[in-house]
Amino acid sequence: MRQQSCLARFLASAAVAAILALGLGGCQTAGMSDVTGSIGAKAEAAPDADPRRAVDALGERYRANPKDADLALRYGQALRATGQRAQAVAVLEQASIAHPGEKALLAGYGRALADNGNFQRAFDTLTRAHSPDNPDWRILSVQGAALDQPGRHDEARRYYASALKIAPEEPTVLSNLGMSYVLSKDLPKAEAALRRAYAGKSADGRVRQNLALVVGLQGRFSEAEGIVKADLPADEAAANVAYLKEMLSNHKDTPRLGAASAEAVGRS
Repeated sequence: MRQQSCLARFLASAAVAAILALGLGGCQTAGMSDVTGSIGAKAEAAPDADPRRAVDALGERYRANPKDADLALRYGQALRATGQRAQAVAVLEQASIAHPGEKALLAGYGRALADNGNFQRAFDTLTRAHSPDNPDWRILSVQGAALDQPGRHDEARRYYASALKIAPEEPTVLSNLGMSYVLSKDLPKAEAALRRAYAGKSADGRVRQNLALVVGLQGRFSEAEGIVKADLPADEAAANVAYLKEMLSNHKDTPRLGAASAEAVGRS
């Protein structure tokens, strides 16, 4: 029971990290960075090669002209990219108050709130960032991820389903759906969704990392290693394998997970 409890906590923490990285633009590590598309026309400006330099430059410009909505959005994005989550929330909150009708700002503010763990506020803010008659599949996907964090998985999956109606087989939405199943400890369904995501033409290495994580959590370590190494230069492949091993090594003595054991963990 203690092993199952530890594994349950690991599954939850791994899925939270992966969903934040995929759907919410959270802390970026070892190939698991933000793969969700832009929210709003101005929400995701091209990132600076050095995010910290971007923070300094944009911060100076923002302080000189804090009423510029586009500048505030870009500065908030740069703060998010460097892990300064509370500061990003503060900047984007002020900008959203000053420009209440700017949907791109609301979208950026909602993502920053989600980065910072304010999931209900994030969900509510993102609801105002698009409208029922003109829904944005990217926002629907992020709303799903925000619902997943407090365990509202069925609701979250309805948002992913709505996003997929607009953008069929979109890898970023499917990847969020897969990690939703990780959170509810249904690894076979997680793997199925992530394999669909990985088959998409626009899927990248971060979707691959999530698929490898789920395969590894089911005890198929050689297969998981092959997934993270596929078609990569040797140094990048080695880094991805090291990251995967780090995520899995904390529970090397726990039983392998199949469908039955995953259900047992869910009942513990």
